[in-house]
Amino acid sequence: MARVVRRRRIAAPASALWAVITDPYHMPRWWPNTQRVENVSEGEPAERSWTQVLETRDGRGVRADYHCVASTEGERYVFEQTVEGTPFERFVKRARTEIKLNPQDGETDVTMSLDRRLRGLSRLGSPMMRRAIGRTLNEALSGLETAATGGSS
Repeated sequence: MARVVRRRRIAAPASALWAVITDPYHMPRWWPNTQRVENVSEGEPAERSWTQVLETRDGRGVRADYHCVASTEGERYVFEQTVEGTPFERFVKRARTEIKLNPQDGETDVTMSLDRRLRGLSRLGSPMMRRAIGRTLNEALSGLETAATGGSS
């Protein structure tokens, strides 16, 4: 199992961050390697599902489906990759991302965690996976800060 947590205080109100986090169409602005987002379902943030197209190192697109599994307005957003019945099923049991927002005097403490449970021999790569997840979360927090504040991180 690889669960990694990163925290950062961002100079933006929680409402601005919430608007970015809960709209999947904003993901290319802040989530690393995201080319585009497709097939976003209608409805409230807690009911959404979407397809994220990620760019590989060699420039190809890899599609991954996600859905919101929990949401507390303005405070917490949890989304999970749909693994069952996909090529990811061979090596991933679960990939869940949780984002918590805690307003602090006009700024927001953001806690982002990614819990990726591996399957089979893939579990042997857990230390490398933890480092990669940490880099992804650091980049996501930087991207979120830039997207929410309109400036550089």
